[in-house]
Amino acid sequence: MTAIPPDWLTPDWPAPAGVRALCTTRTGGVSAAPWDSLNLGDHVGDDAAAVAANRSRLLQAIQARPVLLKQVHGVRVADIDALTPDGTEADACVTPERGVACTIMVADCLPVLFTTRDGVAVAAAHAGWRGLAGDGMAGGSVAGASPNGVLETIFERFSAVVRTQWSLFAINNIANEKLAHGSVAADTLAWLGPCIGPQAFEVGAEVRAAFVAHHAAAAEHFQPQRNGKYLADLAGLARQRLRRLGVTQIHGNDGSAPWCTVSNASRFFSHRRDAGRLGSSGRLAACIWRV
Repeated sequence: MTAIPPDWLTPDWPAPAGVRALCTTRTGGVSAAPWDSLNLGDHVGDDAAAVAANRSRLLQAIQARPVLLKQVHGVRVADIDALTPDGTEADACVTPERGVACTIMVADCLPVLFTTRDGVAVAAAHAGWRGLAGDGMAGGSVAGASPNGVLETIFERFSAVVRTQWSLFAINNIANEKLAHGSVAADTLAWLGPCIGPQAFEVGAEVRAAFVAHHAAAAEHFQPQRNGKYLADLAGLARQRLRRLGVTQIHGNDGSAPWCTVSNASRFFSHRRDAGRLGSSGRLAACIWRV
């Protein structure tokens, strides 16, 4: 077993004892610059052997199998288990199984992790602005945007899996009560990992329009700039979406400087910061699993 590097992020949230979660940093791997050192992405130009070694270190550190998705900035959800192949195309995943880690790779987009207070299931989502805005934005068309983005889609599936788990334990009085009267949203814990911060994420008017067209209150998370663009608060938009779903126990990224992938170069990978300057950027991984 490989020790978890102390630099990795461990959520400060009231998750049950049977649930573990973390987010990697740049620390603890073998990749050379500009992917130094714990790059987990196999699609960014890094040496394949180095990526494989880094992924092995992650597996050894968490003692669970991280299922590594092919993320496409969409809203597709995968139900995963021990046999789910890496490279499954989805931007969110859910499982009730033990020893299988819902895993999201990021380098500016927002990872969102989910569990319930009783820990019967876990889930994770890749929430870049396109995924948050809805599946209609995959082709860049504001007119086709859906009000249901990746957080709405994963929460719908997560809720179904949780209620199925509650049904399996319905002989328990607590589970019976939850099935009869409980709200999955009220029972859900969410954790937001590091992402591009609100002082670094400059976007065009079309991005703001994609959010405001369906939820006028989203406008508060866009600050106008003199060049006609806006600074967007990705974590703030995600929190707003989660609250609309009834999820109020939201932890982690509050939009402050320590969470910004762009401004913390020694700790986090950032595509926006490094791709143009260095030619590429590595990928972090946020994982959640049942033990």
